[in-house]
Amino acid sequence: MSPLTDDRKNAVELSIGGMTCASCANRIERKLNKLDGVTATVNYATEKAKVVFTDGIEPQRLIAEVEKAGYTAALPAPPVHEGERQPGEPDEVAPLRQRLITAVVLSVPVVAMAMVPALQLPNWQWLSLTLAAPVVVYAGWPFHRAAWTNLRHGAATMDTLVSLGTIAALGWSLWALFFGTAGTPGMTHPFELTIQRTDGSGNIYLEAAAGVTAFILAGRYFEARSKRRAGAALRALMELGAKDVAVLRGGAEVRVPSDQLVVDDRFVVRPGEKIATDGVVEEGSSAVDASMLTGESVPVEVRPGDAVTGATVNAGGRLVVRATRVGSDTRLAQMAKLVEEAQTGKAQVQRLADRISGVFVPIVIALALGTLGFWLGTGEGAGAAFTAAVAVLIIACPCALGLATPTALLVGTGRGAQLGILIKGPEVLESTRAIDTVVLDKTGTVTEGRMTLVEVHVADGQGEEEVLRLAGSLEHASEHPIAQAVFKGAVARVGELPAPEDFTNVEGLGVQGLVDGHAVLVGRPRLLAEWSQHLTPELERALHAAQTAGRTAVAVGWDGEARAVLVVADVVKPTSEEAIERLRGLGLTPVLLTGDNQAVARSVAAEVGIEEVIAEVLPADKVEVVRRLQSEGRTVAMVGDGVNDAAALAQADLGLAMGTGTDAAIEASDLTLVRGDLRVAADAIRLSRRTLRVIKGNLFWAFAYNVAALPLAAAGLLNPMIAGAAMAFSSVFVVSNSLRLRRFN
Repeated sequence: MSPLTDDRKNAVELSIGGMTCASCANRIERKLNKLDGVTATVNYATEKAKVVFTDGIEPQRLIAEVEKAGYTAALPAPPVHEGERQPGEPDEVAPLRQRLITAVVLSVPVVAMAMVPALQLPNWQWLSLTLAAPVVVYAGWPFHRAAWTNLRHGAATMDTLVSLGTIAALGWSLWALFFGTAGTPGMTHPFELTIQRTDGSGNIYLEAAAGVTAFILAGRYFEARSKRRAGAALRALMELGAKDVAVLRGGAEVRVPSDQLVVDDRFVVRPGEKIATDGVVEEGSSAVDASMLTGESVPVEVRPGDAVTGATVNAGGRLVVRATRVGSDTRLAQMAKLVEEAQTGKAQVQRLADRISGVFVPIVIALALGTLGFWLGTGEGAGAAFTAAVAVLIIACPCALGLATPTALLVGTGRGAQLGILIKGPEVLESTRAIDTVVLDKTGTVTEGRMTLVEVHVADGQGEEEVLRLAGSLEHASEHPIAQAVFKGAVARVGELPAPEDFTNVEGLGVQGLVDGHAVLVGRPRLLAEWSQHLTPELERALHAAQTAGRTAVAVGWDGEARAVLVVADVVKPTSEEAIERLRGLGLTPVLLTGDNQAVARSVAAEVGIEEVIAEVLPADKVEVVRRLQSEGRTVAMVGDGVNDAAALAQADLGLAMGTGTDAAIEASDLTLVRGDLRVAADAIRLSRRTLRVIKGNLFWAFAYNVAALPLAAAGLLNPMIAGAAMAFSSVFVVSNSLRLRRFN
């Protein structure tokens, strides 16, 4: 794939491999930005680098720079066609799962034998070595590889500490077993908490080496499993398009894959089918449901000469469309590009543990080396010196730290799932702290997202039940969404309806037919006027009031007389007003954002208590609105449910998708609200903030235990049982603290 070019700069997006933490992304970013004429943004979450560079720089040079930093880089792969294996979770998670299972199965008996003297049978230490060695070498290989890569480039991360600690523990254990007294048959580690200085020749640390590897692998596995994959949102977007299309060639219809369409091809779209690509209607008329792309809740009437958009649904009659834009030029493809840009350009979220480790790791390594030098200098002997140095690395090795984030995240997300909230990963939680503005999409979020019969206005002397019985019966034969709203409303209020006869769809005006011997008309007032059926002044007022409020009104008449006006609208969800109050209670300012017109938007906003309204916006405008709010210094959360919201959800500091919405919106968001109840948005923000507080508490105590024990280890006063007990206690504390989230209401 060649770089994308504009008037001034070239731009390319690289897929980055080998990153294990946010500090890796920072290192790559710094390396690329050192090149003249290069501006790079590296996103750890999406594993992509967006690079803008001047003429004269080849993409291969950028790849070479990334590889010099110890990572892999590649230009984007060609699109994956349906039926081919999708890259993603199996590649990243399956090997980790394999290593984690190996580590857990083998390390449990090692830890048990070390901590329970009754299990220390003759030669138990050799059995421990047999079980622990594969854990450290095979299961812990990702840590050793990352540590070596970082070492070659003069950097240290948590991987460095894990690798050093486990290798040191295994190495010292091997020395003690083969050259010390630890290998003697019948040797035991008594369960005592006394502090004494020894030469270390009888001490083995296999349980620490195996246990730490298993704990940290568990944390890494859960992180990898929950990490958001940028490509999923784009695939969900592109899968909205029609897979094949009936093209007119030589007067006959030929079905071909939609990606084979070319500009000026004429193709047929039947009722219920998706329009294959952007084009202009040449024959037929229909109602097109474009809500997934535009946010407009009311279907749009189209006739010859009108433009239509790919991936929208033909809700009415047969259309013949001439293609005007295909492939990457279509509106859907441009929206996919918006989502991709918003995700790649999103501010990176530094993992809290990595931030602390940036200082903690070098200090621990320096302390271990200092301890070794000190004891060698005092003449205590190499055994005591190495024992103290290894003890420093072991007690500092953050097994509780490996549990701090994933356990809180697992308990928090588990509780969230019970409440209808799905949190996509730890990087989401930090975003919830500073949120001060919540942007709400109207259609499907604040409102139901479907047309509903809300009012029936009848002329003097007419019965409401009779109007609904005749109008509902006739509308049942139409596929138009407004007609279906009338039909469903009639069934709900009247019950069973008679079957219509001689049904006719009048293009752009409405429908007519016979019901129980009555010649019934339902549609625009103009349709009734053509049959000399004029609305009474009362019905005219009702019609005008509905239109002023942004609702859709249809007239009903039969037997030469206008009888009623039916009003349909996308109604506000019953829980939306309460949800807005809860969001305000969290210190958030609600903003209503919609593709609908001002009248509809203002009406809905007034009903739920929102003061700030931004209406009549296109999908690209939604992204710009979010960016504008961010440029004003606001930290923005976005709640939406449609494809038209996907890019804005990705751009926002926190994206919340209604689970009743489209896959594209859900994939582009950070939080998914399964129930489609806006009140859950407030719960989601509360839960996220609470989970983040627990993670911070876990991280503090995980480090506090280590820091408190480090002086003892450096003084050579920490035996293996105390080290093991301290590590176990810190882990139990972290898990217990995380379990408090189960009580979240």
